Amino acid sequence: MTETPDPFVHHPVLRDMIIDPQASAFRTFDPSDLDEQMKAQGMPETWRYSDARREEIRREALEGRLSEDLWVFAYGSLMWNPAFLFAEVRRGRVDGYERSFCLKDTRGARGNSERPGLMAALDKADGHCNGLAYRIEARIADHETEILFRREMLSGSYVPAFVPVDTDHGTVEALTFVANHDSANIRTDIAHEDRVCFIATGSGRLGTSLEYLENLASHFEALKIDDPHVFGLLAEVRAWLAR
Repeated sequence: MTETPDPFVHHPVLRDMIIDPQASAFRTFDPSDLDEQMKAQGMPETWRYSDARREEIRREALEGRLSEDLWVFAYGSLMWNPAFLFAEVRRGRVDGYERSFCLKDTRGARGNSERPGLMAALDKADGHCNGLAYRIEARIADHETEILFRREMLSGSYVPAFVPVDTDHGTVEALTFVANHDSANIRTDIAHEDRVCFIATGSGRLGTSLEYLENLASHFEALKIDDPHVFGLLAEVRAWLAR
């Protein structure tokens, strides 16, 4: 009998830092689960993509790519809770993009209308973004990306794109989700002091914005990645809370 390769062979330290996909609530999540909550907030029925439109976007993004293993680049919560099954995970870096804390959340995920939360999006820039590259086997890529798109393409905050990711074991082309500047949820105009406040105080059904940032920092510490932006922002948020 052939032994199944260890997905964490490159980074054993991540074994206890990534939620087992089979145990993740996102595996069974459906966007319609939030319809009543959004209705109570006064959102129109069109607040999210229809199932048909989301599937159209997925098919367009993945056209011609499902016959081979698929890589996914994670820069936010996918780093610790991917929800899709993966055969391999590598430390990765994308050039020409940066992690931008510009996804303003007022809908109850990690913030609300009174105390907004803040999460990350991948945005084009002159710098780079550290994260993780996951490999999904071709035989399950179609099904697993349905799970992924139900979560990431809930509405129009992101645009799916393929980017080159440098890893310790070579460069791979990976699917990722880039900031959509046509979305009202993407706010690059937020003052820095407000970003710090939003992360310090935002809370919702998925947890707090601070926990989100702390998870990023803990992964980079474990992988010995120096990310001044994440560590610096975390220090500022903790200082704000200690006032």
